[in-house]
Amino acid sequence: MKIAGFETFLVEPRWLFLRIDTDEGVTGWGEPIVEGRAETVRAAVHTLMERLIGADAGRIEDHWQTMTKGGFYRGGPVLSSAVAGIDQALWDIKGKALGVPVYELLGGPVRDRARVYTWIGGDSAAELVEEGLAKKAAGFTAMKFTPFPATAPVPSPADVKRAVGLVSALREAVGDEVDLAVDFHGRLSPAAARRVLPLLEPYLPLFVEEPVVPELSRDLGAVAAATSVPIATGERLYSRWDFRDVLGAGIAVAQPDVSHAGGISELRRIAAMAEAYGVAVAPHCPLGPISLAASLQVDFATPNFLIQEQSLGIGYHAGTELLDYLLDPSIFTFADGYVAAPTRPGLGIEVDERAVRQAAERGHSWRNDVWQHPDGSFAEW
Repeated sequence: MKIAGFETFLVEPRWLFLRIDTDEGVTGWGEPIVEGRAETVRAAVHTLMERLIGADAGRIEDHWQTMTKGGFYRGGPVLSSAVAGIDQALWDIKGKALGVPVYELLGGPVRDRARVYTWIGGDSAAELVEEGLAKKAAGFTAMKFTPFPATAPVPSPADVKRAVGLVSALREAVGDEVDLAVDFHGRLSPAAARRVLPLLEPYLPLFVEEPVVPELSRDLGAVAAATSVPIATGERLYSRWDFRDVLGAGIAVAQPDVSHAGGISELRRIAAMAEAYGVAVAPHCPLGPISLAASLQVDFATPNFLIQEQSLGIGYHAGTELLDYLLDPSIFTFADGYVAAPTRPGLGIEVDERAVRQAAERGHSWRNDVWQHPDGSFAEW
């Protein structure tokens, strides 16, 4: 089966979809995207696909090696995300051609359902608690939130106490049967992280995500040594080589993104590496339906999988949700905080191509906010 053609689609709210066609009529879908850089990734996809037209669609690993290493300049989020979407689409094609879900090609399922978490937000403890209780009532058993807005790398005592107060209020409201994940979004310095994390220990977070920016990953060992709170990181790491330096630093949870870190092929390898360090895997995925479907295929075949992020109600997607691009949205039915293993072949979803093409006519130019501190200097978003 040969690769015969491809199309890319910029679709709201901030995604890029890829369709790959074969000469035998089997079509695969992928989601190659860097949020805020969709047009750039789209150009990279078109460059990489030049070499794949006419090639055997089943040689996924061979294509992965060529795409990632065939150019003299390698790595980085744009290239890795372009590769990721192509890789997803090729796995989708192979699964459909063989009539099985992708996880069957990864060794078969090791679980029957995968745990998922939801996002909550609010500018005050009252708003955060209200949303947390609503998500608990909806059946979610885990939720993630960000207690620090734009903050100084070494936040003031007032900011620290406010953040800890938010965690405390939410824990008291939802009880101990709900897991809380706290996302710092890389906004603290290593020294500030060592100060703040021990203050969260009484509230037993599932994990604290990105206490420092990935450029400071070498300092994660000192941060982890200062607290019993599990440390999670990895949404801005793009290969197993990037993860090699953090897995032994004492982190508890690796968070590679199947649309950023080289696709299903590389996510599977990162998960296997993490297992050797006693590190769980919670794939990052505030993205669209193809990315979530690809993540779940790996989740169901990964022994050290912990929990899956998903973007329903995340806040970035006003007016458009991931279910809008599926012919059968029931594939992402969450019950008691879990989603069942998909049974359809390939990635397990049926993309609503009509909805995708209509959305692509509008396109998008989504960009993340750029924040400033009170003195006008740059602040981490």
